[in-house]
Amino acid sequence: MNVSQSLYSRLGGEPVLHEFVDNLYRFMDEFQPVEQIRNMHPYDLTDARDRLFKFLSGMLGGPPLYLAEFGRPHLKQKHMHLPIGRQERDQWMFCAENAVNQLKIDTSSRKEFMLMMDDMANHLQNQNEMLSRANGWQSAGNC
Repeated sequence: MNVSQSLYSRLGGEPVLHEFVDNLYRFMDEFQPVEQIRNMHPYDLTDARDRLFKFLSGMLGGPPLYLAEFGRPHLKQKHMHLPIGRQERDQWMFCAENAVNQLKIDTSSRKEFMLMMDDMANHLQNQNEMLSRANGWQSAGNC
């Protein structure tokens, strides 16, 4: 493994990133205990898939597609209208973990990718933990 390569390249580039995004949203659609995070998204996930793919492409060291089309991501600001607490963060991460586990990638790249997803999910939280617990999601109990 060449660690000087971008994570985007080490994961397998565009096809593997598309597979991850497709897996994530498929899992979000199919797994009822994450319906709260699913309901924060539009019925048609086409735009969400496209934007997430483009964002992750640049974030992982691949082509800066999101930046080229939409400008700087301002991720937290663009999600402030959504109440994202620990529960929502855990639901998204549950989907991301299941999606990445479907990929044929090496363990080191998988761990690095999931650390980045975890950091991103933590960054997007804008509600305190007490509000999230009041909504009833406890990732360990619902998995």
